[in-house]
Amino acid sequence: MSLGKWLGLVVLLVSLYILWQIRQVLLLFFTAVILASALNSFVLYLGKQGLKRSWAVALTIVLALGVTFLFCLLVIPPFISESQQFSELGPQSMDRIDQWTNWLEAQVPDQAILGPDVFDAINTVVDNLTNEIPNYVSDVFRNFLSLFSSSLLVLLNILLIFVLTIMLLVDPHKYRSIFIRLFPSFYRRRADAILTLCDTALDSWIIGILFNMTVIAICSGIGLWILGVKLVLANALIAGLMEAIPNIGPTLSLIPPMAVALLDAPWKALAVLIFYVLLQQLEQYLLVPTVMAKQLDLPPAVTLLSQIIFALFFGFLGLLLALPLVIVGQIWFKEVMVKDILDRWKYSPRDPKAKHAFEEATPPIDREATT
Repeated sequence: MSLGKWLGLVVLLVSLYILWQIRQVLLLFFTAVILASALNSFVLYLGKQGLKRSWAVALTIVLALGVTFLFCLLVIPPFISESQQFSELGPQSMDRIDQWTNWLEAQVPDQAILGPDVFDAINTVVDNLTNEIPNYVSDVFRNFLSLFSSSLLVLLNILLIFVLTIMLLVDPHKYRSIFIRLFPSFYRRRADAILTLCDTALDSWIIGILFNMTVIAICSGIGLWILGVKLVLANALIAGLMEAIPNIGPTLSLIPPMAVALLDAPWKALAVLIFYVLLQQLEQYLLVPTVMAKQLDLPPAVTLLSQIIFALFFGFLGLLLALPLVIVGQIWFKEVMVKDILDRWKYSPRDPKAKHAFEEATPPIDREATT
């Protein structure tokens, strides 16, 4: 290997190391790209109505800030209040389970059916949970408040995303051209076309996920209100927000309303479980096929594995951005690796070994189409 190739390899390894060290910043930048792409669609719409881009960008930013402020004003105060109530009601649900266990033990004569060891084991588990849950709930709630209310790092990250979004929205073509110039000259037009596909896919995904989050939040709120479960607003918001994390999020959103329902009656907790299962069936068989089918055509196993991998390497932000990262990665892999490399990779007729292997592995019809 020549000196130039060795230098190129060293530069590549150093670049990969630097990118890995700044991976969190890159994820924040990718978040800004997603937001800028969504807002840019509205800017383009205003431009088609005859409004100049500078005024369209300013109006879009003002509307986005207004919607965000209105959401925070109307939703966050009651959400925090109900979350505090939930932290107080959580340990009471464990006491109710302990009471039910003692009642069940008293109803079975001489513990003839299950045996005394089973009841002793249940009582031990419930006692341990009853002792540990209050401390755990208080710690989680305290960490939650410190993370989202008083963490300077989170506020700085949000401010960075906001500033980057505005910069990308003001002049997206400049940053797009900088990225395209990283490719060889003969491939820049093709890279620009792939970026256009990524923009379209991300816009469609954002619209679909926002629609699904709204539908799930409204349906869960109505269902919990009909069942008479407390803290409807907080649980509905949790269900809607968790919808942004497929597979894992809907399962986690079931835990708070079931814990609250346990305070009233066991049948109500069972009803909440059945209602959430039916709600997820509505999502899987109605919302996903009709809304998200064109935006994300991935097997469920691939989606789940991607979420686990991104969560392990990049934390919660990686879990939240797993799907858009997979969408973009899928487009680049399909367009570059499959269409531009593999689909154009033909064997050389002058090589007898390659020709023989090709004929052995390829059906006659496909062989004629390829040659």
